[in-house]
Amino acid sequence: MTGWWGPRRAAPRGAVAERGVPSTAGAGTTTGRRELLAGTVGGVVESFDWTIYAVLAPYFASRMFAGHDEVTKVLVAYAGFAISFVVRPVGSYLLGRVADARGRRFALMVSMGTICAGSLVIAALPTAATAGLAAPALLLLVRAVQGVAMGGENPSVAAYVTETAPAGRRFLHSALSYCGVIIGNVLCFAVVGALLLGFGEQGVVDGGWRIGFVVGAVLGLLAFWVRGTAAESGEFRRDAAPRPRLRGQLRNMVAVFLMTTGTTVGYYFGTTYLPEFAEQAGVSHAAANNLGMVPNLVLLMAAMAVAGVLADRFGAVRVFRIGLVLLALVTVPVMTALTAGRLPVWVATALYLVLGVAPTISLANVLFAEVFPVRVRVVAMGVPFTLGVALFGGTFPLVAQGLGAAGLLDAVPWAAAGAAALGLVGTAVLSPARQPVTAVPNDE
Repeated sequence: MTGWWGPRRAAPRGAVAERGVPSTAGAGTTTGRRELLAGTVGGVVESFDWTIYAVLAPYFASRMFAGHDEVTKVLVAYAGFAISFVVRPVGSYLLGRVADARGRRFALMVSMGTICAGSLVIAALPTAATAGLAAPALLLLVRAVQGVAMGGENPSVAAYVTETAPAGRRFLHSALSYCGVIIGNVLCFAVVGALLLGFGEQGVVDGGWRIGFVVGAVLGLLAFWVRGTAAESGEFRRDAAPRPRLRGQLRNMVAVFLMTTGTTVGYYFGTTYLPEFAEQAGVSHAAANNLGMVPNLVLLMAAMAVAGVLADRFGAVRVFRIGLVLLALVTVPVMTALTAGRLPVWVATALYLVLGVAPTISLANVLFAEVFPVRVRVVAMGVPFTLGVALFGGTFPLVAQGLGAAGLLDAVPWAAAGAAALGLVGTAVLSPARQPVTAVPNDE
């Protein structure tokens, strides 16, 4: 039997652990470890690239944007962060069509090459003092191009992991692949913390910020090489079903959009904006916040792995819903205690990440992808996913910064809790697809 929280017992190997629906995972005859690594390294680069921009924005804003109002410069820099997310739906459709037609591996190579090149260009951009308005224009253009590439990155990874993970461990692989995103965050905060300690805040402002983007380019080259050694999804190569129409996937596309709102706001609040939030609240310093994020993010990865195991055992929808409920309930109390000085920054961060963020982001990749047919999987999952990220996740630092500047910092946790409640509605809309079980080895 199935309740609102999901199935009452685990599904057998090869079956989706939601309402007894058969799995579409193409693996089962291989370990999928090499494919898991190929997906995970992309998450490292994606996360590092986007987080390094958001965290370093207050430092390079005064050099890349003209004017005298420092607050306005930071807001404009965060707008660049948001713009790169706004164009993601375009990339999810364009590269999604490529991934659904030519293969997951090919699309992943294209997206990673573009992201890597963009990071290298940003590291070498001239400042507003030397190039005038061309400096911010070039920065925003590069971020837009990277955003297009990233629009196809995550959905392609989601489809790839779904189709190559061993039966019975798909959500563990989902969690492990998304750990790449957290590893990217760990590396980001470690790099930024080291830059602040090594150069000081003024040294980072004067050019030390460029080193962060150089590191991102190097990581991108490594990821590109790893993906070149991976195999194409066997399920994709052997699927002979006719391409279904997207209109037939509308219900689940709406569900993915709603569910993404809860996960993306919680994720970007907990892993990207929280150091700035704590500094605005006057409870911690920027350098200490960035370095203090590292152990909390390591703890988050452990919690994600546990969530993946629980989802394979008890059902992904059930675990995902519990995470959204906790996000909706604990965000305001935890952040209120933080700003009031009743909770240390690291304790508040750990509670928020482990209780709410881990059970949602760890399962999203496979949970969102598996409900769509193979031949439209990347586009059907990617467009609503990237729309949700663009509208709610990419804009969250900008909105939060604006609220703080307007003296409404207390409203930030309420916005995050509201997004989690909206995501919970999406789980009620979700309808897992009914497709035959397949067990297809990956092509070598």
